[in-house]
Amino acid sequence: MKASEILNHFLGLADWVDRSNTVDKIIIGDPEKEISRILVSLYVDRKAIKHAIDNGFDMIITHEPTFWFHANEVENVLGMEDGPRKKACYDKMKLINDNGLVIMRNHDVWDRMPRHGIPWAWADFLGLKGEPAAIGAAGYQHRYDIEPVSLDAFARAVAQRTAAVGEPAVQAIGDGNRIISKIGIGTGCCCTLEAFIEMGCDAAIVTDDGFIYWEDIKWAMDIDFPLIRVNHATSEEAGMITLTRYINESLSGVKAVHLPHVCGIRVITGSL
Repeated sequence: MKASEILNHFLGLADWVDRSNTVDKIIIGDPEKEISRILVSLYVDRKAIKHAIDNGFDMIITHEPTFWFHANEVENVLGMEDGPRKKACYDKMKLINDNGLVIMRNHDVWDRMPRHGIPWAWADFLGLKGEPAAIGAAGYQHRYDIEPVSLDAFARAVAQRTAAVGEPAVQAIGDGNRIISKIGIGTGCCCTLEAFIEMGCDAAIVTDDGFIYWEDIKWAMDIDFPLIRVNHATSEEAGMITLTRYINESLSGVKAVHLPHVCGIRVITGSL
């Protein structure tokens, strides 16, 4: 399949995506290149690029930006003033182009893809089974109802699962003895506290770049709404596994491999 055909396959799945205003596109590389091996990676960082080059991949399908701009990535890079960030972008572009890689972004489709996409995969990873009790925020946020449990006990169970992707400790906000049972989850940084409240949640799992301390978290504290906060990558890694599986099951003539990313933040304590 050509790179452009793979892109069009995914866009064709998503009637919620405006093709004239989406970040899902060929970011860099030849759209007409024949693709047989795809590396699926949450990020196109140096690790992913090197792995793709060393192992003979034609394409990287990623969920997040390659050049650290959410939209219009290449255009923004070309319009930057000279400086360290522009140099880093140009060095990355050269490495990709010199090795004939195609970078495709699958963000807007996979954030809301029923059964397979980010919130569905995140729920399954967390052990939240069955159908969501509610879906809000245009499909970005889900609610799952569980047996009543204290906030701290549930946070501990979440941490036991997130440890597998490099985050053995999570942040809990609120009274640890508070009993919760209607859990809100969502996609990366797209979630809002308002939507969780409107969906009837009594607690939510959120991400570090989506919920700012002085804004969202202090609001949650003021209204006594319990939160568990994890790293953005932690919440979306499971979705890259389901994306890899989908490609292998649905696109003939191509083979996809998932490159795992773990939370890159280490927690250092004062104790030895």
